[in-house]
Amino acid sequence: MPVEHLHTLAIHAGEEDESLPDVAAPLRMASTFRYASAAEAAQAFSTEGQPIYTRWGNPTTAMLETKVAALEGGEAALATASGMAAVSTALLTALKAGDHVIATTGLYSGTYSLLTRDLPRFGIETTLAEAADPDAFAAALRPNTRALYLESPGNPTLALNDIAMIATLAHNHGILTFIDNTFATPYNQRPLELGVDVVIHSATKFFCGHGDALGGVIVSTQEFITRALKGPLRTFGGCISPFNAWLIARGIHTFPLRMARHNANALRVAEWLATQAKIAWVRYPWHPSHPQYALARAQMQGGGGGVVVFEVKGGEPAGARLLDAVELCTRTVSLGDTRTLITHAASTTHRSVPREARLAAGLSDGLVRLAVGIEAVEDIIADLEQALQAV
Repeated sequence: MPVEHLHTLAIHAGEEDESLPDVAAPLRMASTFRYASAAEAAQAFSTEGQPIYTRWGNPTTAMLETKVAALEGGEAALATASGMAAVSTALLTALKAGDHVIATTGLYSGTYSLLTRDLPRFGIETTLAEAADPDAFAAALRPNTRALYLESPGNPTLALNDIAMIATLAHNHGILTFIDNTFATPYNQRPLELGVDVVIHSATKFFCGHGDALGGVIVSTQEFITRALKGPLRTFGGCISPFNAWLIARGIHTFPLRMARHNANALRVAEWLATQAKIAWVRYPWHPSHPQYALARAQMQGGGGGVVVFEVKGGEPAGARLLDAVELCTRTVSLGDTRTLITHAASTTHRSVPREARLAAGLSDGLVRLAVGIEAVEDIIADLEQALQAV
């Protein structure tokens, strides 16, 4: 029976093997797999998808890959050891020395470092284009441009890229479009339907949902995923542990339920913060104060996501006092957990990004990133309210 609904796919996709007696997906931890004969071993090595060696593929990892491909509406997926392993594997599949990338401003710091510091060592250049200006991507095109790299909403500014417009630009010039869809997730945003070629996730975040497993996923055509698997993933070894794949797939069972709650809680928190005299500004894609609110409602049709950013009046010192005073919210990096996480981005997640680059991308010294959890929203707001008294 064909299944299309996200809630059902999250549970059943990748787990349809009726030859197994297990109701819950089993965990296959083996690093290698035995063969009955030399001929069977040779056949396995000549056939894609056969269990050989877990760096090449694993039944538990394949289950996760099938599940995420179904959620994104893609042909195939490839799981990796982390979100950054997914970013690097995807880009190295498409790029070679002499190529040029146009990437959005406001990138996650690891991606920023890869594009601006590491890939140039391999002869691959990057130009940063203003996130909110599609014309900036067109202006940056070169004859050797081979990829446009998006991150929408951006981490941590929540700046949006006009995905459909930029993807059309790329296709008109025969260029691949990549997007990090971690903040939005397929619950809220469907990049492949907007024309994107390759979707990337840090599965550590909302897919896992419980802060206990690292992983990344790439979703694209079967042809691209096969190239990524045979090339950079196997060569550089960024394969995911089957145990982490199992944990993330288990987390995905409740992903749509959690995402609905993240969306609802984050919007309520943004609305409350916008009324507070001690708050200088608030950004949330589905709140009218976001400068790209209309675009957010058009391309993030499921909701605004689980992250709110804001600045306390008084800048970084005032923000530090707020962080020191929270009791329910957890002072840490990352996002997508069941619990609410809070951090000062400039001194933690984006410390490695030069200050001038941070400011140019809209990441102010005082920006506070709040990854809103699924607790009772009244308790989250009450904690922020008492913490503001210390500011």
